[in-house]
Amino acid sequence: MGKASVILYITVGILVLFLISYSPKKKSDHDHHHGGHSQHHRLKLRSSFNFKPTRHDPIPFDPLVADMERRREDKEWERQHIEHSHPELASHSQKAATGGGHEAAPGHESQPEWEDFMDAEDYLNDEEKFNVTDRLISLFPKIDVSPADGFVTESEMTEWNMQSSEKEVMHRTQRDLVVHDRNKDGFISFSEYEPPSWVRNSDNNSFGYDMGWWKEEHFNASDANGDGLLNLTEFNDFLHPADTKNPKLLLWLCKEEVRERDSDKDGKISFEEFFHGLFDTVRSYEEDNHNTTHPYHDLPEGPAKQLFAQLDKDGDGYLSDVELLPVISKIHPTEHYYAKQQADYIISQADSDKDGRLTLAEMIEHPYVFYSAIFDNEDDSDDDYGFHDEFR
Repeated sequence: MGKASVILYITVGILVLFLISYSPKKKSDHDHHHGGHSQHHRLKLRSSFNFKPTRHDPIPFDPLVADMERRREDKEWERQHIEHSHPELASHSQKAATGGGHEAAPGHESQPEWEDFMDAEDYLNDEEKFNVTDRLISLFPKIDVSPADGFVTESEMTEWNMQSSEKEVMHRTQRDLVVHDRNKDGFISFSEYEPPSWVRNSDNNSFGYDMGWWKEEHFNASDANGDGLLNLTEFNDFLHPADTKNPKLLLWLCKEEVRERDSDKDGKISFEEFFHGLFDTVRSYEEDNHNTTHPYHDLPEGPAKQLFAQLDKDGDGYLSDVELLPVISKIHPTEHYYAKQQADYIISQADSDKDGRLTLAEMIEHPYVFYSAIFDNEDDSDDDYGFHDEFR
């Protein structure tokens, strides 16, 4: 970042703080827009978590908040998944997490000392310790990097969300690896892996079993180097196959789609099997991303036939697993898809002049958009986590 950019951010930040300090707004308005510290509104971390790998709650915008939530989630996960089956691990994890008396402070940046307050919400709602306006001013230049021009674009916001998402996903994978790695060698063998309880407790018609999600073929496809063991990266791919760059695993995903959609069990996808299910999934993905490339014809089969013909490279009238590769990321959306969704929502809500990008001033004018995941109204339920219904 050049000196000019740094000076620009500092100047704008000082100006904004000056204007806020001397704003004639009522205190309640100031609290609502710039700190959320009125008696009816508080910043509040999540109190419930979904540990299934299909969870796609919005990742907190602020890394400091994400770290706090991650530690709270770790405690809940430990209670649910370790205490009963691995009490020795629970005892060890508890000592590591508390440091022998206090919960460890979140990593990165300037962090709160947990012993300074009884609950994380007290820190978040103390404007001297956690001021939303100050946080936005400090985070803006970390998002505005491609290029650093004083504007946050959709691609920059998507990349910011992706960094947070990847950190969150890898954190969960590391946590799962500790549990499944019974011989503590840092790798997972197929015999060590035990499906999560929500899979074990479901019947054979469930998504997990019907698609072979937790079977040996899936494990072997995730084993990129073929050594019979999954390292951290391979295990992460195993748990989150849609985001892999491993061609074996992507092909496995395609094979599973053929098995799932192949109603006549001939080992391939006919147009009818494609049209009733797969096509709607691909079309919904393209509509969500505003990149539909095929016009809709009068007959509903029109665009489906067009896409089917494009995918059917050998022209035999059927789609094989390999021929599904070009659309597999639309059938199984990646973390980038959700990061872009979140970026689109944020920009649509905070972009006052509707130029498709955000300035620092626009972000400060709309703090709720960036902290809505933890902005709690006492009249609402405690589990009101996430963005508005239109985003969910």
